[in-house]
Amino acid sequence: MKTAAEYLESMKNLNPRIFLGGREVKLLENPTTLTVVRANARVYELSTDPRYREIMTALSPYTGERVSRCLHIAQSVRDLEMRAEMALLTSQVLGTCNYRCVGADVLNALAGVTWEMDRELGTDYHRRFTSYLRYLQENDLAVSGAVTDPKGERTKRPAQQDDPDVYVHVVEKNADGIVVRGAKVSQSGAIGCHETVVIPTMAMRPGEEDFAVAFAVPNGAPGITYICQYTPFTAERELIPDVKYLGNPLYGQRETCIMVFENVFVPWERVFLCGETQYTGRLIARFAKTHRMNCGGACKVGFADLMIGAAQLAAEYAGVSKAPHIVEKITEMIRIRETCYACTIAAAYKGKEEPAGSGFYQPDDIFGNVAKLAAADGFWDLMKWAADIGGGMVVTAPSELELENPQTSNYVRKFMRATAPAEPRLRIAKFLQNWCAGLHGAGTWHGAGSPQAQKLTLYALTDLESKKKMARELAGIEE
Repeated sequence: MKTAAEYLESMKNLNPRIFLGGREVKLLENPTTLTVVRANARVYELSTDPRYREIMTALSPYTGERVSRCLHIAQSVRDLEMRAEMALLTSQVLGTCNYRCVGADVLNALAGVTWEMDRELGTDYHRRFTSYLRYLQENDLAVSGAVTDPKGERTKRPAQQDDPDVYVHVVEKNADGIVVRGAKVSQSGAIGCHETVVIPTMAMRPGEEDFAVAFAVPNGAPGITYICQYTPFTAERELIPDVKYLGNPLYGQRETCIMVFENVFVPWERVFLCGETQYTGRLIARFAKTHRMNCGGACKVGFADLMIGAAQLAAEYAGVSKAPHIVEKITEMIRIRETCYACTIAAAYKGKEEPAGSGFYQPDDIFGNVAKLAAADGFWDLMKWAADIGGGMVVTAPSELELENPQTSNYVRKFMRATAPAEPRLRIAKFLQNWCAGLHGAGTWHGAGSPQAQKLTLYALTDLESKKKMARELAGIEE
């Protein structure tokens, strides 16, 4: 397994085409793109830390060695639980995305679907997939997952779009492989990974075979362009000479990009689905249930821990931590956190082998979706209470740089002091600003799928007939 230093060294060999703020940038030279690399390096560091061995690594049946859990296919309920614990731990440590999270869940979805296709259709997909997985594990590569297409006009299906490129699709097949065009949007950390695995964004129908494609590409392959998000936090990071004055100094906000595929060649050995529309629905469904447990549930529980800790510190620094209404609000934040965590763990413990006979495990669909819904709704309340306790200075405090300004330092130290000195108060206010006035609210709401998708899934999966029967019997109503 790679050390953090070895991962960083491997990044020097990549030269992805990255654009940020209207200009081309270098992965290891730009202060914003560097946050992705630092976050990935920290995950590698956690994986080689003996304290986190069970959470961060697993024994691979393909190599016989311990591998990163980011590259492991779940083979038991215990694996599902540890996968959720990895999402929790990395969020607590990074305060931003584990950029290998989506890739891990895409790999787990592909394992079962390619296994089914080989048995039902006589294809060669699962052999290709396991060969690729072994390559990833033996080289301990960071993998991102690409799922979300731009989608164009939402009232139209992929094949009906004026521009077919708004969905990733196959434009050519030959003896050596396929050529694809299109784009994936909101791609978390793709710029800092060695590989990206692409799957369809939705269930495809007959006539949409060109859009039913799953494959893997190396970072910076010819024809791939990464267009990064640009936010006020990006501008701030570019302007501040010392990152210690930022809300999340090393790891920043979750960084995403539009990943453009312009006639990208993919050899057949890296193609895991091509035209089999009937399997796309179960592929995206299995990805979704896993990702909603991990990203939608466990990940946000880790963020909740950080917000709770920061709110408690803000209250202590202001001298109001024992006030009944402050205790009540912190307790409410804890309740939200534990509810989301309970749903996440339930999704893991209620998981089962899927497909039957494959040896691969998936979390429970109901609890996974409820974990995501609880986190999506609860996160706004967490932000509200954290901002309430942090006070107006969360968004009105001056820069910590004023503490180094001889013309303002004495004023800021005098007027920003409370139970604690100005320095820690300004620092925790900036940290809370990162959560309460940053990108995390909308990111949590839409990450792992919009809440409407979870509601539709919950309604479709619930056995309403059995519930009606129970009610009729107890009420004395004839069938």
